[in-house]
Order: sequence, then structure tokens, then C-alpha cells
Amino acid sequence: MDKKNFSLNGNGDKPKIEINRSTPRKFWQSPNFTLIMYLLFIFFSFQVWQGYQEAKREEIPYSEFLQHVQNKEVQEAVVTDKLIRGTLKSKDERTNQPRKFITVPLWNMDLARLLEKQGVKYTYRPSSDWLGNFLFNWVLPFGLLFLLWGWMAKRMGSMGKGFLNLGNKVHIHPDSLPKVTFDDVAGNDEAKQELKETIDFLKDPQRIQRLGGRMPKGVLLVGPPGTGKTLMARAVAGEAGVPFFNISGSEFIEMFVGVGAARVREMFEQAREKAPCIIFIDELDAIGRARGAGPVMGGHDEREQTLNQLLTEMDGFDPSTGVVVMAATNRPEILDKALLRAGRFDRQILVDKPDLEAREEILRLHARRLKLADDVDLRVVAQRTPGFVGADLENICNEAAIRAVRENHDNVTMKDFEAAIDRVIAGPEKKHRTLNAEEKHRVAYHESGHTLVAETVPTGEPVHKVSIIPRGVAALGYTLQLPVDEKFLSTEQELKDQIAILLGGRVAEEIVLGDVSSGASNDLERASEIARSMVTQLGMSSRLGPLTWGKRRQLQYLGVEEQEERNYSDETASLIDQEVKALVEEGHRRAHEILTGRRDLLDRLARVLEEKEVISGEEVKRIIGSDAPVTEVEK
Repeated sequence: MDKKNFSLNGNGDKPKIEINRSTPRKFWQSPNFTLIMYLLFIFFSFQVWQGYQEAKREEIPYSEFLQHVQNKEVQEAVVTDKLIRGTLKSKDERTNQPRKFITVPLWNMDLARLLEKQGVKYTYRPSSDWLGNFLFNWVLPFGLLFLLWGWMAKRMGSMGKGFLNLGNKVHIHPDSLPKVTFDDVAGNDEAKQELKETIDFLKDPQRIQRLGGRMPKGVLLVGPPGTGKTLMARAVAGEAGVPFFNISGSEFIEMFVGVGAARVREMFEQAREKAPCIIFIDELDAIGRARGAGPVMGGHDEREQTLNQLLTEMDGFDPSTGVVVMAATNRPEILDKALLRAGRFDRQILVDKPDLEAREEILRLHARRLKLADDVDLRVVAQRTPGFVGADLENICNEAAIRAVRENHDNVTMKDFEAAIDRVIAGPEKKHRTLNAEEKHRVAYHESGHTLVAETVPTGEPVHKVSIIPRGVAALGYTLQLPVDEKFLSTEQELKDQIAILLGGRVAEEIVLGDVSSGASNDLERASEIARSMVTQLGMSSRLGPLTWGKRRQLQYLGVEEQEERNYSDETASLIDQEVKALVEEGHRRAHEILTGRRDLLDRLARVLEEKEVISGEEVKRIIGSDAPVTEVEK
């Protein structure tokens, strides 16, 4: 690999990169040479052992062998086309063991009889074919072994990477790659602002050293998957104009103990040679998991040895060398505390999910390569995608372009974006899955119940679209609501309204059809989770008071998965169940009163939905009336 020397010019500009071509590595220094020498050693050892075994045998003339045969003195013999090996009945005087012999046969029987008749003692010696012996005994075995090794190395993806793929796997991004800057990263302005300080330190390390400070040794990017942590790290390297070492945490671990630690040492050695530079470790939790958090053998396993070496390297290298270690993870809660202390990863920067403005900015960034129609409003697309991360928004743009091609559109239209969002949220349309008339009628009333309750309760978000077209694995229909503003808090009234909206579909089936179906299972699950959270976590129960019940241990980042540890009595558990049931029953009652009082609107909405299958939010407002009064009962 080419060596690069980096030097800062006097005016504090970006480092100047000078590339010096180094001489290629000698063949005797390559892993293939080591392999060949290893095979030669095995072959010579086998030849020596075979020669030692043959040396134990006594070579006798062929005529003497025939004489022993006639005298019935041969105990056993192994006959080949070139040699005869065997054992005589007589014993050796030195070892007191049966004599072992070897002889070369003369297959010309007429000549053998003539020599025997004349009493001649004769021995046959085959002519020496040194070329054939060299080809068959040396070239052919080694050639076959070398071809077999090359095939195995290619199958394992390790050709040119060292014996058994134990070489370094650090990826150094060359200057020929497209340069990524902060202009290519939309949103996360706070994270970019903090990273700009790291860039300034890389460009001019003496700037902070003059004041007695030091540049950060490590920067840890944390956030949910798909928020652009790796892209942010590449943008830092692009802005600073320094080499960018990239390696995944899982690539440190191999089947041999000590390989991960050796790779860490080699990575930091290369980084010091090319300083100033950035080392980026993606998925740090693969090697940075807290020690002692699982079963190990002998006190330490390969992961712990790799982590120990990483801690040593980060604590030992001089910060003035200009090497900054960046890492990314979406599970910071499982990282070892020694890895997060000051002096190692000095800064932890949150790369969070984008808000409305950031989503619109991300969409505009990805839509630059698309040919958009005039009716495309990326603001509406951003409003329809709350909670989406950058990877999801990029996928929506790509799915919209794919649908435009499928529909033979000249431009990517707003309908393509709407279909792409529906596909990402609810899955692809199942056009082959047709509902019968009874199921279609039930699903239409179910979704109409959700819609009517959502448009009636005080804090309900506006309905954007209602559909009864089957999508995904089990979705037979859906009601999509669009938030008016980005919200980070929910009040008690908003949560109660949400429970009523979730139960609206099931209540509509009860009122109109007289029974319920399995289509409301997910609605019941979500309503029960909201009610239990209100009682046990948010203190929204008058009987239990402003307390939290149950200790929760977060298993994944941002509470995606939690495990509850019970810390209350059986009497409290019974009271919690009663309060949760009361909240769900209250939501059921409110939904029943709303739908009963507006039965004519429910029937009208279900009839239109059953006829069109998909209706927009504007049509919903025209059907039920946007200025419909809200009664005290509904509140």
C-alpha cells in the first residue's frame, strides 16, 4: 500500500498530502512464500521418514530372493511393479527379529532362468529417470497442493489477505473516492456543530495546545439505526482532508485468540504513521460490550482481549499526534464503562431522529437526483413520515422512483411518493388477496370507526388517508393520521383520546354487526400498552398516585425493548390491573357514545369507503363536516 506523508502548511490550511510510491514487497516476505516453505518442510520430513523406514530393510540380490523362495524361507512378500518387500523366516542375529528385505525384480523370466542355470548371482538395477522422478515426486505433489490452497483461499475470500485470513482488515479510503462533506449530511445541526470543533483540531492542533488544552481522543456517535452516524464520520474526514480508517467492530474477532488484539495494535501503528487521521470503528458494541456480562472461558475471551488492547491503545497514544478515534453504536447502554470514561471517548454526540424541518431537508438532499413533477410537495412528504430516519427517507425516494418507472411516468409524481410511503409503512399492496363482500363490509366499518373517532375527539390528529386495500402480511386496512406539529410530550387527555381512537374500529363492529372479529387484536394490544404505561410509568392514576411501579431495564437503545422487574406487592398488582382495565373501558365507552351519536355519519363514511376502497383526508372532512360540534359526552 502506498505511504502518505501529511504536513500542515504555515497558514493553517488543510493538510497537504504527498504520495510516495514505496517498493513492492519481496516474494520471500509474502504469506505465499511462508506457505511454500511450510509445505516443503512437510514433504522433506515425509521423505526422510520414508527413507529411514527403507533403511531398516536389507537389500538382497534378486537371485538370492529366488533361492529363498525355492527353499521356502520367505515368510511374507509384497510385490509391486518396481520392488519386492518382505520378511524372511530366519532371524537377524543383532536384533533377534525376522529379517526384512527389499529387492528389485527382473521380470524377464527367460533371462532369469538362463542366469540361474549358469549359477550367476545377479541383481537388477532399473535405469535412472531423473526428470520423471522430479516431475512426479516433486512438481506434481507441490503443484496440486498449491492449487488446492489457492482454491480454498479464494473460497474463503482470503486471497491476498494472509494465512487463514488473519491479516489486517482496516479499510483506508483513498483520495480518489468521492469526497463527502457536511453539505451531503442533512439535519443534525447540533451534532455537526460539535464535530466541526474536531475538524478544527485536526487542521490546526497547535491552536488548542497553545492554551494548554488537548484535542479529544475519542468521539462516540450514538443514535438509532439509520440516522447517518457513518456518513457523519466520513463527512468529518472529508472536511478535514485527512485519511479515514474504517473498520467494523465484528471484523476484529476471529476464531483464533489474540487476532483481534493484534489487529488493534496494527491499526493504531498505521494510524500513527499517517497522522493526522481518523480511525472509525462502526458497531463498537461488537467488541466494547461490558466485561463480565456473559459466560467466558478462563476469565477472558477473544472479545475481552480485543477490548483490553483497545483501551490500552486509546489511553497510551499521544493526543498531539493528531489521531482521533471515532466510533458509532446504537446500544451505548451495554458498552464497558472503562471505554466511556474521560480520556478515551471524551465526547458522546447524539445523532437523533430528524424532526420535521430536518426530514424535509433530507428529502430535498435525496431528491436532487430525481426528476420531480410540479405537484410534488416534499413538505407534505416530511409531515407524513414522523419518526422516520435518514435511511428510511432515502428508501422512500428510491421507492417513489421505482414506482414512477413501473407506471411509465415521465416524472416522479406526488402519487408515487404517497404509494412509496404506504409501502414502507404498511407493506406492498396485496392485489391478489381479494376480500369477500362480508369481510370488505366489516373492514370498511372498522376503519370508519377509527376515522370518525379520530376526527371527533378534542386532541385527535387529522386523518390523512383511509384504505381497505390489504397490505403486508396481515393488514386488511389502515387509517393514517398526520400530526399537525412535532410533539415530544403527550398529556393525559391525549393518551385517553388515543385509546378511544384505537378502540373505535372494534366498537364500530359491535354497533353495526353485533359481534367483533380478530382484526382488532393489534388495536387492543396498543391500547392496553398505553393504559398500562399511564398507570405504572407516568403516574396518571388517582388511586395509585404519582408513583412509578416496576423497575425497567432497557435492553435496546431508546427503549425499543424493555424488561420489567417487579418491585410491588400482589395487592398493588391487582390495583394496577383494575386501573388499566378502567382506562380501557373508559376509552371503549367514549368511542361507543361517539359512534352511536353519529351513526348516520358512520354509515355514510363506510359506504363511500366500501365503494372507493381509498379515500383522502379532504374527502373524510367533506363527508363528516370539518366544523362538527364536539359534545360534552365526547369530551
